[in-house]
Amino acid sequence: MKSSITAIVAALAALAHGAPEDQAKPTPIYKNAQAPVESRVADLLSRMTIEEKTSQLVQGDLRNWLDIDSFAYNQSGLEFNMEYRGGQFYVGVPIPWDKLSDGIKKGQDYLMQKTRLAIPAFVQTEGIHGFLIPNATIFNSPIAQACSFNPDLIEKMGKAIAQEARALGVNQIFGPLADLARELRFGRVEETYGEDGYLVGEMAYAYVKGLQSLNVTAMVKHFVGFASPEQGVNTAPVHGGERELRTTYMPSFKRAIIDGNAFSIMSAYHSYDGIPAVADKHTLTDILRGEWGYKYFVSSDAGGTDRLCNAFRMCEASPIDSHAVVNYALPAGNDVEMGGGSYNFEKIPEMIEAGTLSMEVVDEAVTRTLRAKFEAGMFENPYTGVAKNKQSQYIHTPEIVKLARQLDSESIVLLENHNNVLPLKKNANIAVIGPMAHGYMNYGDYVPYLSQYRGVTPLDGIKAASKGTITYAKGCERWSNDQSGFDEAIAAAESADVAVVVVGTWSRDQNELWAGLNATTGEHVDVHNLNLVGAMPQLVKAIIDTGKPTVVVFSSGKPITEPWISEAASALVQQFYPSEEGGNALADVLFGDVNPSGRLSVSFPHDVGNTPIYYDYINSARASPDPGAVYPNGTIVFGHNYVLSTPLPLYPFGYGLSYSTFSYANLALSKKTASASDTISVTVDVTNNSNRDGTEVVQMYVSDVVSSVTVPNKQLKGFAKVSIKAGETKKVSIELKTENLGLWDLSMKYVVEPGAFTVMVGSSSNNLPTSTNLTIA
Repeated sequence: MKSSITAIVAALAALAHGAPEDQAKPTPIYKNAQAPVESRVADLLSRMTIEEKTSQLVQGDLRNWLDIDSFAYNQSGLEFNMEYRGGQFYVGVPIPWDKLSDGIKKGQDYLMQKTRLAIPAFVQTEGIHGFLIPNATIFNSPIAQACSFNPDLIEKMGKAIAQEARALGVNQIFGPLADLARELRFGRVEETYGEDGYLVGEMAYAYVKGLQSLNVTAMVKHFVGFASPEQGVNTAPVHGGERELRTTYMPSFKRAIIDGNAFSIMSAYHSYDGIPAVADKHTLTDILRGEWGYKYFVSSDAGGTDRLCNAFRMCEASPIDSHAVVNYALPAGNDVEMGGGSYNFEKIPEMIEAGTLSMEVVDEAVTRTLRAKFEAGMFENPYTGVAKNKQSQYIHTPEIVKLARQLDSESIVLLENHNNVLPLKKNANIAVIGPMAHGYMNYGDYVPYLSQYRGVTPLDGIKAASKGTITYAKGCERWSNDQSGFDEAIAAAESADVAVVVVGTWSRDQNELWAGLNATTGEHVDVHNLNLVGAMPQLVKAIIDTGKPTVVVFSSGKPITEPWISEAASALVQQFYPSEEGGNALADVLFGDVNPSGRLSVSFPHDVGNTPIYYDYINSARASPDPGAVYPNGTIVFGHNYVLSTPLPLYPFGYGLSYSTFSYANLALSKKTASASDTISVTVDVTNNSNRDGTEVVQMYVSDVVSSVTVPNKQLKGFAKVSIKAGETKKVSIELKTENLGLWDLSMKYVVEPGAFTVMVGSSSNNLPTSTNLTIA
């Protein structure tokens, strides 16, 4: 493709130089919406100066021309931004809708009306669980979304985010993540769709399809292998080989990027096997472009290019050697430089003049960027904003808020339900207790400034749904060891029929997170253990010790390791960071208006020392577990692996209870022997054995019986979320493509090896009651 573009550019340039000056100029090809995209790209590229090309490769910022405090415009700042950083600009600032749309329109209008070539910009912000602007809809965090096992809802959410964003003129969202949550100490677990490459890929793919259905472009991040840093510390190196990279970390990205046709990708901060991701030619060019055929652009993360010098020490850092940065990143395939650093790519023109950088490299990067703009229809519709008096018809509509509640309720996971204490009776007298129960919304990161004061808290939701008496006591602060509030909480529990105690982790909004305020999850907030903080575990115990039925709700951004609560509490509910409807969604589940159907997108260890705990460990891991334990009464039982714990999960991936019970039978394959390119139908009968209608997540795993290299012990290869009426049996069908059963062999070639595979179907990665054999001939 590169050679064809180059040839077209040369021909067009020759024609342009040979045209008589007095001849009427025809409409440029690049402005003709009916012309082929490749012709439009080549025509525009042939007309661009090196300065104009460079401007396409550097991110600008709305704040260069709009003061976000006084809302005054800076004309010189606007002109500067569009001359040097006009290809895209960031707008993720907490200002009113109309001020944001005005600022965006001023920027796009300047580009389209006041610049020589009229190239529109990508208008960029965050949106992994909602458009990052005050009073837009806040969905639950991705780690929660994935527990829904409902890609259709994720696609609807992506479309809703696009609807809200484009109403203000935003046309690019930094999302979704295709990273895997396999290092639980890492602060950004909440931003991922979980530990499993297949589930993450399906969710990320659905998000991309939903978002781009309204021509808001996705930027899939963080390419690639980012979320398993050494010690769980943000941006630290990731260790692994190429087979692990291809087997574990890349499939989710390929699903979102290639199958989803994502228009852009964000490279990552880390290094993998010693190579910084922002300058990794093997992943960015050899694999992404060469093997996968990706044709759009890759952007660095904010300040990510400077890390080549100041973190990786591959060049002088004081001052940053910008020329070295460009020569590492740009030829490797990182096409665009995000802000937040030294704006090294602005040195491209002087490097071209000095002969230290190839114009062909620059042209390739610009081509990829322009191609995305043409295919997204940006030249025909550069500004998508609606009239100010109509913005509320697109943003935070009742339909979108209803969607947020549905997704949230389907994402809640019932972990324990001793003696069927749940669902609660609506006339029960309930004590709602805990620092996460009321007073603020326990959102994940990437929400606008002060969002935590808007939304439905657990107390709000329970009050709205209940017909009984509801009392509330905070009990303790989330960040404190102070137990002075325990007496009030204990009294509330003792006077109630049942206590609901909400505890967990907490993050911060996008302003507070970087202001040094305390938090236990979020970007750059990494932990050394997964226990409850401060007085929270003692509060839970104090309420349980009252003898009243106690429902504990973990409101968190990652697994919490307090296994004693699993046994001591009457019921345990996991609600990963909620949506703005979180309290209503929780009440829906607690009172039984919604039968819980969430399943864990990430495994729970007994303790941080048991990690990593993902289910798809490589064969030979977790061999012969011989666990020990320390019991609450002080009894010590010694084991060997581990001496006083276990390498097995407390709750496995895919686990979750329901108010219904289900059984599986009659697993069958449409073919027992298949080729390496067949599609097989896997069917199983699932029966709801209870007197309550319910929804089951039917999960299909495959194990390679004999392989030429060591592979995962089993892998999720399909799932179906199925509503089944009480007493009903449904035949559930899941598609299995045999091409997805391959491995990376001794020569690092992807092959589907002949032989036996075991197909297993059940309710979690650790509960697979039905199995059968498949032979690949």
